[in-house]
Amino acid sequence: MDKSRRDFIKKAAVTGAAIIAAPAMAGSQIRDGKKITPEQITPFKLKYAPGLGMFREHAGSDPVDNIRFCYENGFRAMFDNDLMKKPAGDQEKIANEINRLGMELGPFVVYADFGAVSFVLNKPEVREMLIGKMKEAVECFKRTGVKWALVVPGKYDEKLHWDFQTANVIDNLRYCCDIVEAAGLTLVMEPLNTLRDHPGLFLSGIPQAFSICRAVNRSSCKIVMDIYHQQITEGNLIPNIDAAWSEIAAFHCGDNPGRNEPTTGEINYKNVFRHIYSRNYDGIICMEHGLSRRTREGEERVIQAYRECDNFDV
Repeated sequence: MDKSRRDFIKKAAVTGAAIIAAPAMAGSQIRDGKKITPEQITPFKLKYAPGLGMFREHAGSDPVDNIRFCYENGFRAMFDNDLMKKPAGDQEKIANEINRLGMELGPFVVYADFGAVSFVLNKPEVREMLIGKMKEAVECFKRTGVKWALVVPGKYDEKLHWDFQTANVIDNLRYCCDIVEAAGLTLVMEPLNTLRDHPGLFLSGIPQAFSICRAVNRSSCKIVMDIYHQQITEGNLIPNIDAAWSEIAAFHCGDNPGRNEPTTGEINYKNVFRHIYSRNYDGIICMEHGLSRRTREGEERVIQAYRECDNFDV
């Protein structure tokens, strides 16, 4: 994972809700001066997934405490990009608590080297490296049950024709699918913006990712659409969601500019979430963003922002 993404997840010490005023471990919270129990908090309509550590001002650093805090505030999913890097025991502890609460874990990163020319090359050493990564991802899947592993195809090659690079990405994804598909794991490709955060990357747009998915033609190869990145790259969010719907397996979100919580930028997340919900989406929307105020109150504002955007009629 690149430094900018890791910084976003670290600064996502984001949480609380308009309904929060006490640590989740207290077993009850305060709303309008009255104690309320987690059972009285309505779950969100969609499975917004905070990152582990997003709410550390309220829940501390322990991942289990963070999961419980999120559950008690209406979230029914979590995500951890670095899940595969954690010790096996920590992976199992996280997955066990998620399962106990009936929550879900969103995609973890299996390969995202932002400085390497890799997927675009037809080289045995690249293929061997990718197959090794896929085998590691399968082991993580077996321990945790997480259904999706995220890949970023890396940088493009300035000396190789774009069409050859595209063909190589398709072939390399097929080799990866050969490993993960038999285990029941799905790869999700993430297009990232090259205008602000990740210049030089091969995969940047939803139409591009869609055409590659269709060419790979495997049920284990899909797209994660990061709404923040695609607002920068191409906009036209709802029409592109519809056009690529059959290949989208998960979403990331964050507002633009700033890559903070919804309501802080130009994206009308209430309308975007309403549209996704209207399509009977039952997957995960990873909250891969920072917070506009890096305080306990800022965490509470993040939850309130999601309450506001989730308060839609279909």
